[in-house]
Amino acid sequence: MHESLDAWFAREILAHEDALVLYLRRSWPQRDDIHDLRQEVYVRVYEAAGKARPAMAKSFLFATARHLMTDRLRRNRVVSIETVGDFESMNVLIDEVSPERRLGVRQVLRRLAEAFDRLPDRCREVVWLRRVEELPQKEVAARLGITEKTVEKHVAKGVRLIAEHFYSGQAQDERTRQAKDAEREHGHGRQQTD
Repeated sequence: MHESLDAWFAREILAHEDALVLYLRRSWPQRDDIHDLRQEVYVRVYEAAGKARPAMAKSFLFATARHLMTDRLRRNRVVSIETVGDFESMNVLIDEVSPERRLGVRQVLRRLAEAFDRLPDRCREVVWLRRVEELPQKEVAARLGITEKTVEKHVAKGVRLIAEHFYSGQAQDERTRQAKDAEREHGHGRQQTD
């Protein structure tokens, strides 16, 4: 029997929280962002592990943190020497977006929108403010009159539900494609024998 994703996450990822926070503090100059960075690293790892669990969880956790910081730097478009530090030690690779990936964007966005629309109202509101409007956790909590811990819980729940809907839809699409391929092969084989 496979271990649940939540149990795996607690055992393999949350066990390294102190080391992750220390790494983020050493690598990221804006101390106010550390809590948000940690949460976003967890979200990314959880989503990825929902699809396929990494063989080396700790390495994956820190690589995810490194990529997140790189993404934030790229998004800010202002990269100072102090912020980047030793860029080579971050092992950053900048990926080009292929035409194949661009082609699937509309379908992915549709599936994400469907998943987002299925979230409970408060959960959807929290996820929107944190992930779309990119408000700090503290501001979301103040705006909605809830604790930061409740914000964390809603974000984690929302991400989990979106991932479940998103990846179950992909699995269904793959099963449909395989069935159509098998049907074509079967029909093609029948035509040859007729």
